[in-house]
Amino acid sequence: MSKNKEVKTNAMRMLEKHKISYTTLTYECDEFVDALKIADQLGLPYDLMYKTLVTEGNSGSYFVFVIPIHRELDLKKAARSVGEKSVSMIHVKDINRVTGYIRGGCTAVGMKKEYITRIDQSARALETMIVSGGKIGVQIRLKPEDLRTACRGEFADLLLHEE
Repeated sequence: MSKNKEVKTNAMRMLEKHKISYTTLTYECDEFVDALKIADQLGLPYDLMYKTLVTEGNSGSYFVFVIPIHRELDLKKAARSVGEKSVSMIHVKDINRVTGYIRGGCTAVGMKKEYITRIDQSARALETMIVSGGKIGVQIRLKPEDLRTACRGEFADLLLHEE
């Protein structure tokens, strides 16, 4: 039995399938921790780390939105970006059923099904961004365009404006 073997997540396998380069960052954690605390623990600026949010539209379809960890999703902009009248966040208890991931380990790449995905346009200005690696304790650093390619997403204006 080998020791310290890196366990590949669905997200990592999907990136490798698309020949997309990425690096992993790991942190000690056994359960869900706020993304801001993870950034602090890893010594990373909040602007580089993005969270994955899953919503349900009024049509009953699911949609995925990727936004900076310290910002809030504007539900009206999100709905417009996917052609829905409205979207609402899914319940935490439904995350695994819908995505195949757990809270704190949800990422737009490698979900059980492919959902329409939008990445906040702020990511376009970054050389690299960091998203969940598909498992608590693992983050993935990759180019924003590579994330867009891997999840077949589009960039959009998604953020609630800060006052």
